[in-house]
Amino acid sequence: MLSVVYPWIKALHVISVIAWMAGLLYLPRLFVNHVESAPPGSELSDVFKGMERRLLKRIMNPAMIASWVFGVLLFATPGIASIHAGWMVVKLVMVLGLTGYHMWLARCVREFASDSNHLSSRRFRVMNEVPAVLMVVIVIMVIVRPF
Repeated sequence: MLSVVYPWIKALHVISVIAWMAGLLYLPRLFVNHVESAPPGSELSDVFKGMERRLLKRIMNPAMIASWVFGVLLFATPGIASIHAGWMVVKLVMVLGLTGYHMWLARCVREFASDSNHLSSRRFRVMNEVPAVLMVVIVIMVIVRPF
């Protein structure tokens, strides 16, 4: 049955991953701007808090869940992938890394919401590179399948 709907599952997986990655790349940039231009308790800080919360809750969380659901369905489709393939193991580790990064961002949203952020804008700029690096590795594993 999964083989019949495979193209649809794959398309929905790609769409959800794109939405998830957009959020993973954008939320840290919001944090940079929040730290640099909105002191805790200010009206602008409240605006940033709302933007951060909505991005996480309305876009990133649903996109991450959809990415996982469609990814598991792809993995369960006969003849598509094997856990014994080295590229798949690397991809899964990188996806777990993206998921952990997502959870770290969610914690940062909670810290900003309670005016208890302790990280600098520089730290958020550096951390903003993490999902891009993981994405590059994932795409290479899936498309090139080097091992």
